[in-house]
Amino acid sequence: MKINAIVYKSNTGHTKQYAEMLAEKTGLPIYTLPEAEKQLYPNDSIIYLGWLMAGKVQGYSDAEKRYDITAVCGVGMGAQGSQVDDIRKANKLSENTPVFNMQGGFDLNKLHGVYKMMMSVMVKTVGKSLREKSDRTPDEDLTLEMMTNGGNYVSEENLSEVLHWYESVGEK
Repeated sequence: MKINAIVYKSNTGHTKQYAEMLAEKTGLPIYTLPEAEKQLYPNDSIIYLGWLMAGKVQGYSDAEKRYDITAVCGVGMGAQGSQVDDIRKANKLSENTPVFNMQGGFDLNKLHGVYKMMMSVMVKTVGKSLREKSDRTPDEDLTLEMMTNGGNYVSEENLSEVLHWYESVGEK
């Protein structure tokens, strides 16, 4: 399968970091969604990466209208691989579409506008609830830590499933 490029939409930079790492490892060109519209042809084959909001991969619906998306990668606060089913359902992805979920991070200071307002409310409400919970899971501890202090969990190790998939289908 010939994959033409990596296309992404990032908000606070975590998705961009993954897209850059993936491009470095695969040798594929990399474009933001607006750049791709100027550089790629309709129906070109791409790997799409987007940040997650309530399970929705941001920018996916726009990319899907224009490109042949060979794999979808959602980057969010949740633990590595924990949101694959939610991503598939929220974005109405077929079982044939490879879906990957990588843990990115959280930085309230890098958010703007409505996203900053929404996440500020979430940090207060969910954060309070988690702080008061006596039997938190390790994932909940990590979420509380991220909400309280921010954090960047981007790593090459988190890309391993995507790279394994690419090596099995992509052109070398």
